[in-house]
Amino acid sequence: MNRQALLELAADLARRAAQAILAVRAAGFAVERKRDFSPVTAADRMAEALIVEGLRDATPGFPVIAQELAEAGELAAPHGPFWLVDPLDGTRDFAAGHDSFAVNVALVESGVPLLGAVALPARGELFGGIPGTGAWKEAQDGPRRPIHCRRIPPEGPVVMASRHHADDPRIGDFARLHRAVRVVNIGSAEKFCRLAEGAADLYPRFGTTMEWDTAAPEAVLHAAGGRVAQWDGAPLRYGKPDWRNPSFLARGLA
Repeated sequence: MNRQALLELAADLARRAAQAILAVRAAGFAVERKRDFSPVTAADRMAEALIVEGLRDATPGFPVIAQELAEAGELAAPHGPFWLVDPLDGTRDFAAGHDSFAVNVALVESGVPLLGAVALPARGELFGGIPGTGAWKEAQDGPRRPIHCRRIPPEGPVVMASRHHADDPRIGDFARLHRAVRVVNIGSAEKFCRLAEGAADLYPRFGTTMEWDTAAPEAVLHAAGGRVAQWDGAPLRYGKPDWRNPSFLARGLA
């Protein structure tokens, strides 16, 4: 199976998981707490089971690292290519009734995301990309179309930031330093997607994220012409023992 076929597999499973998540949302759900007190719902578990089963059936030679299994201590970083999945990125927003949550499916090799699909269930949007080949977006009201990052407009950048870190003074300092026209606070991988489609320009992240939060959207952003790097310019690397990312800056075109 070539990379294009693998991306279509990831995109189809992300799309199906998005539909399952919306069905759980419509039916109502309980919010449980994991060992670290972060929330988890039936939607997380249902979406993860759907994606993991689909990936294992279609690509039995590629290990699957999914958030809930990894956080339970059941999985270690494999050698060779592996799938990296966040079945419901932004569970806090989902549980609170917000619309900024996502499904992330990425294929990683040698510490680098080779491709990624990101579904935004509440928005009816699906993004996909292969770095070096291109990125695209599907919306409910139209066909798949290619997307590209934009150059920062003369009036200044739009800065994306986490909803849950809206009061971090470093975000305000960053926005003033870069003469931002506005800061948009939302959750999940949606922030990367807005950069990838040219609706925003910069996403500084000072807090902790996990690899499954960023692998798929980084692939999409890179495929659209953008970049994600640590503050010293070094790239993010995937497959670390604790799966934690350092702080980073995601950007469209310079």
